[in-house]
Amino acid sequence: MKATSSPSSSPSPSLPASPATHSAHQLRGVLMVLSAALLWGTTGTAQSLAPAELSPYWVGALRLLVAALFFVPWLVRPRPALPWRGIVAAALCMSVYNLAFFAGVKASGVAVGTAVALGSGPLWAGLLQALISRRAPPLGWWAGACLAVAGVVMMVAGPGAAQAPSPLGLGLCLLAGLSYAVYALVNKHMVAQAPAGVLTAAVFALAAVLALPMAWLLGGPLVTGSAASWAVVVWLGVMSTAVAYLLFTHALKHISSATGVALALGEPVTAFVLAVLVVGERPGWLAFAGLVLVLAGLAVVVRAELRQTTEQQAPA
Repeated sequence: MKATSSPSSSPSPSLPASPATHSAHQLRGVLMVLSAALLWGTTGTAQSLAPAELSPYWVGALRLLVAALFFVPWLVRPRPALPWRGIVAAALCMSVYNLAFFAGVKASGVAVGTAVALGSGPLWAGLLQALISRRAPPLGWWAGACLAVAGVVMMVAGPGAAQAPSPLGLGLCLLAGLSYAVYALVNKHMVAQAPAGVLTAAVFALAAVLALPMAWLLGGPLVTGSAASWAVVVWLGVMSTAVAYLLFTHALKHISSATGVALALGEPVTAFVLAVLVVGERPGWLAFAGLVLVLAGLAVVVRAELRQTTEQQAPA
């Protein structure tokens, strides 16, 4: 006798996650990005403690190479079909970001260059998300992002910011911010198609291949540095790049790309604290006021992200 299936025996569709569960996932994503920002924030201190033997262009390219080597175990595993168009786009963005950031900061000065590159990233990300994903961040997000950006500007402003920035330098810093925002948006779409570890491995392997020839063109032949220089490169490649971006990519499963880029402004907060505690810098009151603004702005961004999801999932 042929068995017939009843409605009760058919598999039930998977239920959407509850608002509480989704909020927990979002908080996990927030903590991942803030952890990544903590690692990114060690970059300046690490470079300041090493001899200035390597060109900054080579530092940017070599840290991508070290990150690519870190991800070799992910590349040799059996893996699903990968979205190669997105990977190529993300790798190009990462290469452009590294080279444009170092060149822009060199031409515009550390203070202005850092403020423009890091500060423009969240604004680019919000605009791109509104134009491409058709999901504009809420007004609260914009308020928090602008507050954090203003705080970054205040943190890097000071006596050392007297260098007159060149139009080329400002353009390169804006390009760095745009490249980072596009990288986040592309990654946000790819994490729904493939594992975050495999995606990050492929992106950084290709980014290293693209960045190394550019470093040779812009920085000249590679000069073999001391053990201290290479120790810094290894730290930058493994912790400040590979681990940090792996956390960032995982986080994009749970939060929007715009929020991910905005929360990355935790990087200058870490750099500020390390500069005071490790390097021995003594910033003025304006920098401390900027620190408070950045922390307040990030809190507003997180609140806006969680509130928007709660409103979207609330029953009609």
